[in-house]
Amino acid sequence: MEDRDLYINEILSKYADTVYRICFMYLHNKSDAEDAFQEIFLKLFLNSNSIEDDEHEKAWIIRVSINHCKDTLKSYWYKKVEVRNDIQPSLEKKTDYELLETVRLLPKKYKDVIYLFYYEGYSVVEMSKILKMKENTIYSHLHRAKELLKEKLEECENGYSF
Repeated sequence: MEDRDLYINEILSKYADTVYRICFMYLHNKSDAEDAFQEIFLKLFLNSNSIEDDEHEKAWIIRVSINHCKDTLKSYWYKKVEVRNDIQPSLEKKTDYELLETVRLLPKKYKDVIYLFYYEGYSVVEMSKILKMKENTIYSHLHRAKELLKEKLEECENGYSF
């Protein structure tokens, strides 16, 4: 039993921030992100025997996090219930929150590649495997996402809201 507890603590310390940021980026509020966070780690603990190594483990948890959030957004409950978005995550700097908020507002196809590339440090080849897309598509999405982010951040600096 102690081995299992040690495994749980190790996994939580390694991936808690990653999973929470993905969940918040998709679900747009703290309480839904926390609920998804718990469900994703429960899935990980129930399926931990099928994970081969650390690299596979990280890719698995990112893919499960993205898919879980997309499924949540498609659910009947989520579509029919009005959610308050006035609670911000506790990031160290206000600019961190603003940047994450800007990334969150990108179209879905750009949001994933920006997050995986800049926040998680994945290469295009690795993202291609995780997202099941061609490498050239990843490069295109990264390029377009960077342009969109630049535009939106410049709008913020000039006093426009997005």
